[in-house]
Amino acid sequence: MLRIAVCTMLCAATSTVAGGQEPLRSYVIVEGAIPASLTGALGDPERGRAIVVARQNTCLLCHSGPFPEQRFQGNLSPDLKGTGARWNEGQLRLRVVDASRLNPETIMPPFYRVDGLSRVATAWRGKPILSAEQIEDVVAYLATLRDE
Repeated sequence: MLRIAVCTMLCAATSTVAGGQEPLRSYVIVEGAIPASLTGALGDPERGRAIVVARQNTCLLCHSGPFPEQRFQGNLSPDLKGTGARWNEGQLRLRVVDASRLNPETIMPPFYRVDGLSRVATAWRGKPILSAEQIEDVVAYLATLRDE
């Protein structure tokens, strides 16, 4: 089994994100996935859905999905419908944490990374877009989207 220690794993163990927030939690990528929960617990799908549809989190700027109440969904990236059928939780977790680990040319922002980024708005410098708990909530929700 190929195990790749993520650079942020080393950095996150000692660095704290701006504003006194908790340090980023470490993780390991195994065969294109982050198999272990960032928090050690399962996320909440209802909270995850709320995060996905909240405009400040950017998901619907690029993605569309099974959100009939949401106007102006994106069309730059894959539809979120069926994500739980296409990928397991570990694969979903890596895509949300840092999709550039799978595709260096992706336009998807890393939602749980603070190092090595450029052109970051001042308000977001040193801060992940989502917390570890929010990542787990989003993963839990996306895993429920099984219909193609």
